[in-house]
Amino acid sequence: MEKLNKTWVFGDIHGSYKGLNQIFEKASISKGDTIISLGDIVDGWSQVPECVQLLLDMQKDYNMIFIRGNHDEWCFDWMRFGSAHNIWITQGGKSTKEAYDINFHLKDSHCFEFFARQVNYYIDDQNRGFVHGGYTSNKGLGHESTQAEYYWDRDLFSTAMSGARSYALGNAELPKQLRAHKEIFIGHTSTINWGTTSPINACNVWNLDTGAGWGGVATIMNVDTKEFFQSDLSKDLYPNENSR
Repeated sequence: MEKLNKTWVFGDIHGSYKGLNQIFEKASISKGDTIISLGDIVDGWSQVPECVQLLLDMQKDYNMIFIRGNHDEWCFDWMRFGSAHNIWITQGGKSTKEAYDINFHLKDSHCFEFFARQVNYYIDDQNRGFVHGGYTSNKGLGHESTQAEYYWDRDLFSTAMSGARSYALGNAELPKQLRAHKEIFIGHTSTINWGTTSPINACNVWNLDTGAGWGGVATIMNVDTKEFFQSDLSKDLYPNENSR
C-alpha cells in the first residue's frame, strides 16, 4: 500500500532552535511530508540563524512552505536596507541582530534564500488556509489591499473567538469572514493571553502560536488529525536569556 505523505504546520518560533528541533523529533516527520511554517521565526531567543538554516536544509527532504510573519518582515527590512527601527529592536530584534552579527556569513544567504522567498499565505488543495495573522475580506485569503494585513491582522481570531461558543452549540452559522476556507491556521496572537500553551480552536480557526517567544512552547500539528506535539518551555530551554 502506498504511503501517504502528511501535512504539518507549526507556529511562532522566535529564535528557539532547541524548541524547533524538539517538535520535529517528537512529530516523527517523514521524507516527502509537507511542513508549513506560520512565520515569526525571528526575534526572541538567540538562535535565529540556526533556525533559518535548519529550515533551509530541510528543503531537500520535505516540501517546505515558509509564511511571512510581522517579525520576519522587520528582519527582512533590516537585512535589505541596513536600518533597524526602534520598535523592531525593542520587540526582539536586538537578539536577532546580535545573532547575525556573530553569524555574519549567513546574513546574505538567509536574506535572499529564506526571507525573500516567504509567502504571505498558502491555500492547500482542500481549501485550508494558512496565514500568520489573518485577513479582513469575506472572500478569504488573496483579497487584501495591502500585504501587511496578512501578518498583522488580529481581527480574524477575535471574530472566531467571539463566535466560537454559539457555533459550538449549534446556535449560529460560521461568521461570514470565516466561510471562505474549510479551516484556517494562524499564529501571531499568543494563546498565553488566554492562559494556555495549547493550540486554541475557535470555529474553524486553529491558533498555533503557543508562546515560544514568551517563555511558552513551540507547537507542530498534523493538519489532518489535529494531533500536536510540543517543545519544552522556551524559558527552560534558554534559562540564561531574556526573550523580549
